[in-house]
Amino acid sequence: MALKEQIIENHSEFLESLRHRFLDEERKTALQKFANFGFPTKKDEEYKYTNLKEITEKSYNFFPKEHHNITKEQFDELHLGEENFDWIVFVNGKLHKELSKVSIENVEFLSFNYALNDEKHKEVFEKYFNTIASKEQAFTNLNLAYCKYGFFLKVPKNVVIEKPIHVFYISQNQEENTFYNTRNLLIVEEGAKVEVIESHHNFDTTYVLTNSVTEIFTYPNAKADWHKLQNDNNTTYLIDNTFAKQEKDSLTTVNTFSFGGKLVRNNLDFIHNGSNINSFMNGITIIGKDQLVDHHTAVHHNFPNCESYQNYKGIFDGNAHGVFNGKVFVDKIAQKTNAYQQNNNVLLSEGASIDTKPQLEIFADDVKCSHGCTVGQLNEDALFYLRARGISKKEAQALLLYAFANDAMQNIDIEPLKEKISKLLAEKLEVDIEF
Repeated sequence: MALKEQIIENHSEFLESLRHRFLDEERKTALQKFANFGFPTKKDEEYKYTNLKEITEKSYNFFPKEHHNITKEQFDELHLGEENFDWIVFVNGKLHKELSKVSIENVEFLSFNYALNDEKHKEVFEKYFNTIASKEQAFTNLNLAYCKYGFFLKVPKNVVIEKPIHVFYISQNQEENTFYNTRNLLIVEEGAKVEVIESHHNFDTTYVLTNSVTEIFTYPNAKADWHKLQNDNNTTYLIDNTFAKQEKDSLTTVNTFSFGGKLVRNNLDFIHNGSNINSFMNGITIIGKDQLVDHHTAVHHNFPNCESYQNYKGIFDGNAHGVFNGKVFVDKIAQKTNAYQQNNNVLLSEGASIDTKPQLEIFADDVKCSHGCTVGQLNEDALFYLRARGISKKEAQALLLYAFANDAMQNIDIEPLKEKISKLLAEKLEVDIEF
């Protein structure tokens, strides 16, 4: 049975499995929207370079088995050397407190499923939940129809969370292909600060499809950083939709590091709702074989004196395919906007390809906006310079590629995460680099 038919057929059973029912009507409406249009195809402009047939023609289990037997050694391998971090661990959709370490105080933290059941949080959910996520996209509607797993975090006014929080989504012991719809809601109130790391891990040889939606609300003088570490195996598909709404004088960063996964689609949407806002988006993609990573970004400059910065680097080998489509919208009242967008790519083989399309739509006249993209191979002069100093061709190529990608992680202020990304870069490029 095709996935679309499975989704429609299983929905009633899914609703019956829930204890919380106050979203029932919204879920049914979202499912109907999805049913009307189905999955995007290459005829849709936003998916013209990304073929989803590989995902949508498979069958999936919508009710993952909860039992797992993850060992401490397996779990330790996923860590970043982060003894001083907090971490939240979901296995097969369920929050596991015995694997988690949560020392944060003076915040409201709940699993998404529990938050939906908690009456005292109903008002908060009605105020924030699904207010900035797209109501028109197939995958966001599908997520609303089926979301159950994930977390809710509200950081109160002037609370600074010193320790980064690493959120692990793990799938194990699934005998069938499994479908997860994760949902995250982060609210950072005035003057507060938080950093989140998100990673997904499939321990099985069966396929996992994760359809994730994250909504981030950053209030005046607050700072929210969200780092996505995408390094899963070749039997995983990830569709990620992240929406960030910022109020005046706030700073929000989303960094996306894509190294693993068969097909990864990242949709990132920033909405400015005040002046003097700063938004940062950085990405590093290194893939090979027949992997595909697709980055779609959008920044909506709706107020004056705001800045946005996008810097995406891609390295593609084998028959890998990359996509970058970045959009910056500048409203007519958004004077003094400063928007930067750059996408640079290196192709290492004849079979690798990249489709890149940076875009600006500017309706104000006093702005400083720039965009650009490059696609090419390694600099032969630089390669010759290194080889003339006794460095092998393979090591010289790797060192140049490492330097090429490195500037996209300069704004990471979590040292263990920066070191992890550096090590992954080195492993992917098969070079020994001292840290």
